Amino acid sequence: MVFLQNIWWYLVLIGVMILLHELGHFLAARMFDVKVETFSFGFGPRLFGFKHGDTDFRFSLLPILGGYVKMAGDQPGDENAVQDPRSLMAKPRWQRLIITFAGPAINVVLAVVLLAGLYMRHFEKVPTPKDPVVGYVVPDGGAAQAGIRAGDRVMQIDDVVDPTWEDIAMKEIASAKRAIEVWVIRDGQRTRITMTPTLDEKDGIGRLGWTQETEVQVGSISPGMAAQRAGLQHGDILLTANGQPLRSIFRLHEIEKETNGAALDLTYRRGGSEHQVTVKPEKGDPDHTGQERWVIGLTVEPRVDVVKLSLSQAVNESVRENERSAKLIFQFLEGMVERRMSPKSIVGPVGIAQMSGQAAREGAATFIGLMAAVSLNLAIFNLLPIPILDGGVILMLLVEMLLRRDVDLKVKEAVVKVGFVFLMVVVVFVIYNDIAKMLPG
Repeated sequence: MVFLQNIWWYLVLIGVMILLHELGHFLAARMFDVKVETFSFGFGPRLFGFKHGDTDFRFSLLPILGGYVKMAGDQPGDENAVQDPRSLMAKPRWQRLIITFAGPAINVVLAVVLLAGLYMRHFEKVPTPKDPVVGYVVPDGGAAQAGIRAGDRVMQIDDVVDPTWEDIAMKEIASAKRAIEVWVIRDGQRTRITMTPTLDEKDGIGRLGWTQETEVQVGSISPGMAAQRAGLQHGDILLTANGQPLRSIFRLHEIEKETNGAALDLTYRRGGSEHQVTVKPEKGDPDHTGQERWVIGLTVEPRVDVVKLSLSQAVNESVRENERSAKLIFQFLEGMVERRMSPKSIVGPVGIAQMSGQAAREGAATFIGLMAAVSLNLAIFNLLPIPILDGGVILMLLVEMLLRRDVDLKVKEAVVKVGFVFLMVVVVFVIYNDIAKMLPG
């Protein structure tokens, strides 16, 4: 059942992406009076559809890989293309450039619109300190080995002064195996620290093993267990455990383990007032290493305030988030070229299907957020200068505009063939990679 749900929600998500992407090409072509012969959802043999005017609108056998718009005279070597005034090749290069760019442009607009609409109903605002403060350091992680401590205030990371934690996270993710310089304030003293993120082999990104300081909020309460008996409630903000400040959900888990079953004194805030309570941890199921685990019967999460933004605020936040995401994508591509980041982190159709199903089960807000992310990724991927992708076509048109003549037909055909083979290799790799991630071990 879960498998079928994943497939269904994947088709919903990718269907919207394909429809609007190809609609961008279609509308731009119609604007310049280019004859559109086929508008296909999917590749391969035609399954069903209808014809309207000059265009065959069809659903093809392989929808999971995308779709296409077939225009008159869009194939290299078509000798009749220039003679037909409605063929693509008969149009000026600047018009062909707009037609090609229209698809990715629609996907960028969609990403902004989706997030703006979402933020007008559901914007998750995480209360954070004015400056980014380290809340937790993983023992033996890169940050710990470099001397970072919980409570350190990050003032600069490489050339970024007064960074947000988003800036820090982006540097960390994109800097696997590359040293970064961090300046922190500790006990009033400014300290310079050099550390190198390790490559997370599973996700293919850089990791330092630190998290931002956040308020620790009670999530769910297990009926009949210590937390419920002590009167803790969903939404309570945990301040200290055994007198130690809680700057991260991970620190609470550590303290629970350290009690070895002894009583745990908690200070929490509810409705503006502080309270104290003592809870007695109980033995839980062993952790993934087989070690015994002490629990008090609650889940914790970083505090998040859900608010509704005005239209202008929502658009500004959406543009900002999409800019941040686009920057991260380009940093990832740079890391791949420099072989600092692993291509294993690329998610293909199988992985997106899993994410689609999971997002749909979590709710509309999560699914819309995923749809916006996929739309932006699709736009950027299509703009890569790879032959047969929109970016490759745009690059060829720009070269011809600079040369003021057509590139030799044999060169074009060879480039398209190489691009097709390369793209098929990428498709096979990402599908294999998706399946490998699902296998145990």
